[in-house]
Amino acid sequence: MMLIYRQEVAQIRGTSEAAKALLEHLDLEKVEIQSLPEHESIVLKKYKPSIQHEMILMTLQKGEETLYIRHPVLKLGISETEEIASIMRQVDQEVWREITAQRIAEGMSDRLWLGIKVDGKLVSLGNTRLTDWGSNIGAIATHEAYRNRGYATSITSALVKEILQKSSLALIHVLSDNPPAIRAYEKVGFKPYKSYFFAHATLKHP
Repeated sequence: MMLIYRQEVAQIRGTSEAAKALLEHLDLEKVEIQSLPEHESIVLKKYKPSIQHEMILMTLQKGEETLYIRHPVLKLGISETEEIASIMRQVDQEVWREITAQRIAEGMSDRLWLGIKVDGKLVSLGNTRLTDWGSNIGAIATHEAYRNRGYATSITSALVKEILQKSSLALIHVLSDNPPAIRAYEKVGFKPYKSYFFAHATLKHP
């Protein structure tokens, strides 16, 4: 299986032989790619990464959650898109360096965005797309000056609460070299499920 989204994101699943065959048909010049760890060498034969990481998929089944909503959590809207984009770029200049308020606004109707404000200023945020079968938390980000206050745990908990009202499964992806985030998600009830190779890369030319 190969899923291509917005002509910039590609996910590849299957055997090594399947991955090779699928990559022959992947002609994106610039791509954010995710595959099984054993496919890393196959991907790197065709693409040159500017960023590469191990990504962990964590899952939470209904009944396993321990929610810690210790701070007021608000639903965010179009008026907060500039603040959302600014925090995301500040938190991870590699993965979210190209995120814009316009891009967030374009997808806002499909997603639930929640945030925490301090003195009227957005300091922590998260989002998910609610579905009947299970929902993936797409982003959790807290401004550097406001970390270690439990804001990310409150946002994650509030999103899980919303997800479990719709379905019985919550998912979240996290980079393996981000122990604070992993601990926060485990506190709420998430457990590591599977690891993936993740990269931002450009097509190699002969």
